[in-house]
Amino acid sequence: MAKGKGFIAEFKKFIMRGNVIDLAVGVIIGGAFQKIVNSLVNDIVMPLISLITGGVDFNNWFLVLGEGEFATAADAKAAGVATLNYGTFIGTALDFLIMAFVIFVFIKIINTVSDKLKKEKPEEPAVPTTKVCPYCKSEIDIAATKCPHCTSDVE
Repeated sequence: MAKGKGFIAEFKKFIMRGNVIDLAVGVIIGGAFQKIVNSLVNDIVMPLISLITGGVDFNNWFLVLGEGEFATAADAKAAGVATLNYGTFIGTALDFLIMAFVIFVFIKIINTVSDKLKKEKPEEPAVPTTKVCPYCKSEIDIAATKCPHCTSDVE
């Protein structure tokens, strides 16, 4: 019974560590962010690329790996024929590149703002390690009570 409590306690300690919580939050936000990027790619970028390429839909760029001719990948799939959907791969790769670029820009902005908000602390003057003998004006150690040059007593 003691091992069970120890295991549970160890698991609780692991799960409550900051890194695990941060990772969980990152995954959840990443999932939501993925929806935004997918919409950006599918609803804005891909139609523009399709317009540039003459109305070609990347999702219908495929090779039939079986018998028959099909107008769309969905038609081939409905007929049970295997297809190589390279257009879908292009769209997914574009999703990745756009997401990576947006994250890069976002992190760059955060770092710039963070650097501007950091206030540079003025350097504190160094603690003196020497002092000047009041009699002979020689530089001596701060802890000296007698000047090594003129043998005067110094405070």
